Amino acid sequence: SYLNPIIQQYLARFMSGFKNRLESAEVLFMQSDGGLTTIDNFSASRAILSGPAGGVVGYSTTTSSDLKEIFSGHTNKFKGAIGFDMGGTSTDVSRFEGELEHIFDCEVAGAHIQTAHLDINTVAAGGGSRLTFRHGMFLVGPESAGANPGPVCYGRNGYLAITDANLLLGRIQPKYFPHIFGPKENEPLDSKATLVAFEKIQGEINKSGKHPLTVHEIAYGFVDVANESMCRPIRLMTQGKGVDPRDHVLSVFGGAGSQHACAIAQNLGISIIYINRLASILSAYGIAKADLVEESMVPVYAKHESAVLQSSFTTANRLKQEHTEKLGKLGYQGEEIRHLIFLGLRYDGTDTTIFIPARSNEDDFLKLLAAEHMKQFGFTLEHRAVFIDTVRVRTLANKGFASPKSTEETKAAEKEEKPISIEEVYFKHADGKTVEAVQTPFYNLPDVSRSSKIVGPAVLVDKTLTILVEPGWTARFTSAGNIVLEVQVDSNIKKERDTTKCDPILLSIFGNRFMSIAEQMGRTLQRTSVSTNIKERLDFSCAIFDQDGNLIANAPHLPVHLGSMSDAVRFQIRFLGENLIEGDVLMSNHPSAGGSHLPDITIIAPVFTNGKIAFFVAARGHHADVGGITPGSMPPFSKTIDDEGIAVQSFKIVEAGVFQEEKLRGLLAGAPDQGRIGSRNIEDNVSDLRAQIASCKRGIDLIGELISTYSLPFVQAYMRFIQVNAEESVRAMLSVISEKYGNVLEATDFMDDGSQICLKVIIDNDQNAIFDFSGTSPQVYGNTNTPISVTRSAIIYCLRCLVKSDIPLNQGCLNPIKIIIPDRSLLNPSQDAAIVGGNVLTSQRITDIILKCFRACAASQGCMNNLTFGNDSGISYYETIAGGAGAGPTWHGRSGVQVHMTNTRITDPEVLEKRYPVLLKQFTLRSESGGKGMFKGGEGVKREIQFLVNMGVSILSERRVFRPFGMMGGGDAAPGVNLYIRRDGIHVNLSSKNFVFMKKGESILILTPGGGGWGDERNKKEETKEIEPPLTIEVGSVSQYGKAQTTV
Repeated sequence: SYLNPIIQQYLARFMSGFKNRLESAEVLFMQSDGGLTTIDNFSASRAILSGPAGGVVGYSTTTSSDLKEIFSGHTNKFKGAIGFDMGGTSTDVSRFEGELEHIFDCEVAGAHIQTAHLDINTVAAGGGSRLTFRHGMFLVGPESAGANPGPVCYGRNGYLAITDANLLLGRIQPKYFPHIFGPKENEPLDSKATLVAFEKIQGEINKSGKHPLTVHEIAYGFVDVANESMCRPIRLMTQGKGVDPRDHVLSVFGGAGSQHACAIAQNLGISIIYINRLASILSAYGIAKADLVEESMVPVYAKHESAVLQSSFTTANRLKQEHTEKLGKLGYQGEEIRHLIFLGLRYDGTDTTIFIPARSNEDDFLKLLAAEHMKQFGFTLEHRAVFIDTVRVRTLANKGFASPKSTEETKAAEKEEKPISIEEVYFKHADGKTVEAVQTPFYNLPDVSRSSKIVGPAVLVDKTLTILVEPGWTARFTSAGNIVLEVQVDSNIKKERDTTKCDPILLSIFGNRFMSIAEQMGRTLQRTSVSTNIKERLDFSCAIFDQDGNLIANAPHLPVHLGSMSDAVRFQIRFLGENLIEGDVLMSNHPSAGGSHLPDITIIAPVFTNGKIAFFVAARGHHADVGGITPGSMPPFSKTIDDEGIAVQSFKIVEAGVFQEEKLRGLLAGAPDQGRIGSRNIEDNVSDLRAQIASCKRGIDLIGELISTYSLPFVQAYMRFIQVNAEESVRAMLSVISEKYGNVLEATDFMDDGSQICLKVIIDNDQNAIFDFSGTSPQVYGNTNTPISVTRSAIIYCLRCLVKSDIPLNQGCLNPIKIIIPDRSLLNPSQDAAIVGGNVLTSQRITDIILKCFRACAASQGCMNNLTFGNDSGISYYETIAGGAGAGPTWHGRSGVQVHMTNTRITDPEVLEKRYPVLLKQFTLRSESGGKGMFKGGEGVKREIQFLVNMGVSILSERRVFRPFGMMGGGDAAPGVNLYIRRDGIHVNLSSKNFVFMKKGESILILTPGGGGWGDERNKKEETKEIEPPLTIEVGSVSQYGKAQTTV
């Protein structure tokens, strides 16, 4: 709605510049789905990724057409191409395997878009990505120098960027670039300014106490870090989906991609690179090659059966006819038109719709769905009903477009080419340590014979393209003049490496590699799970740990899991001791064993190397039901741990490689005769636990690959260095806080039942801190008691937030911290205490108190607003509801967001109403609920659900009595309210925790708390927007996977 008027204005201006406003011409525009459309059908929601989509069409077309020549002399079986489009501010990565891959759910710049678009993943690394050195780490992006002022070498007082690094390393030569730079846009690239900028950052780096680096080593290091950051989404897009990138061609295009291609391919294990001679304008070529597309989708939402199938094909035929008539009016007829029909199928109990190509209603769609489900997720769901959600018809029209003709040239034998110049280009020495200048030939690409073979190091240039052929690679040419790079020497051979000194370049690279492993574990878990909680709501976390159970890296999953998972691993180390062998996998959820609450089941696996444990991996997921007195295992009135479900301290779910399914089912069944009610959905529990095991297996394999590349001592050395780096960053932050606010910080707050949480933070002169919770109330006869591991999670989360730079979150953050919590208190209860509310409610209050101590921001909503409903018919549903975020010293609080310790995704309204007998009556922001102040607190939300059948409803919430506090004179926010709306219209206050059996037609209305304000409102000044460096907007399925965990 925001972009459409702007686009329409642009189109009107565009057409007005032509005779008769182009009424007699065919004007087509590219869409995000890779197809063209007429000007009348062009809309903003379908145009956002139109440029990158052109590139995908371009590389998929050209790579396919040159396939035989690309693999000439190779036995590799082609399984696809990875598109690598590196431009000035960002890099787009995608994958092609015979057909363009579409997705239907994306968030771009905060806008949620549900139209068909190609799965293009944009990452913040391009030629203009800014280079910085912070807290001992080399950082590339996400800030971009942009086109103006651009990198330093543009001569416009710009920022140090990747382009500057390539210039300093000799990969870019000013004499082969146009003279369009400087203030008057008539000068060459400014090499001297780039050198001065690198000498300045060299001073910062070498002053930091690390071993001294030359400017060329620094530039090379930044390029290495950029390459690794670009490999990370490619690994998640391939390995995270069970696909090996080594079976692919790397198809490179864009202005900067060919300068990084060899290094990217080497990092991914890819042996062949394809670069079309039109690489710098391949998006434009793709647009010219694209089909004109008409696409329609019609909802069905009915169970798969013969009559519904027949009706679906009737709908499809009607849509085909409509599309044919529309395209006929544009001059397309007969074989120029092609129809593709898809049925959107879904297994009952899931929210994942899979589009299956449909040729005839005689097709066995159940079999086709099972096969596609196995391909995408690695398992099938037998004995489940299948629903047809959607009929989709995509009609393509194309009169044909001739590929660019190559100049015919025949050469009998390879010819030795003469370079146009010899230049100094810097490469890493064979020892893997030093960077040295190598006399490197430059060739003019148009003059090179197609029968030639260029051996690296070399650089191929033309007017729009610079291709770096690194040592160990060769370049050859297809008959059409396109370039194929092939690896000849494996530069990843393990070398002797120093494990005593921390290289800041490798520190950044290993930070990315460790994080990538945790991310791929998470993608594997999501892909192979079956429950809504894990697959759709993404209520899970994955992490890797050292041999002592200390956190090394975790993917950006749930904050409440961060510190507690380390406690879970350490408990198993203490509990089992030497009784762990290769092939064992452990299961635990008990709060005394590092658990958060019982629905969160943790799977832990040791990583053995040479017969010894070198690492641990773990995956924690929220299971929809683990027993207890209410469906969903989130009872509002639980008094003991047995009320909340099955509690397991330690169980070998896999013993010596054998899955212990019979024992597992016995555990999950509970002991009803002894008052321990078991799970109500054991099948889903078992399936999700298998997925968690698969996730850990993926982590073990990836750690093994890392060790095989670098050696175990080297990997463990950088594991320690990364923890030290985080520790130093936290100590530096504590030093700043103590200078600003003193050595003793104190704060107190109250739960709705009057229980008090007290915190005193004492910072000593060595930048150590004691977090002393003495004075906190005793444990309660209720369920807001909190395991000590959850308090640890809140502390590590807050420390990471307080460090104002991008550092890896790991055990090092907690090394300067000593935690004191009284025994049998609200934050350290007995083993039999009820704790389900501690994880989802008290954890938020702990976070608010810590941030209050450090004067960081006002209180956020302080709650997760846990709503559960179900009945005896098997209906069971759980969600957390967003609220307001607290304001801070320079920002307004966000409205309607999940805050602090949770970032799960709420169910889409359409899915909620489709799958459950409810109506979502309203879901809006709650006006005037945020605290007032110089900076306003975020607004809470109103969410009203009406039940269409009798339903048991429970609400587990906080901040219904004590308001979220403001800071520095800012106003408190409105507290939350839970209302039961009866059929007679009477509104009944449910307080913060309650269970009601609601009748058909009755509703629950939840008004969530806002966030506190910051600063006296009377000091409010006219708002001014601070000008910040441009950030790259990340999109695609990989980005969406992460963003889904931060949406409402």
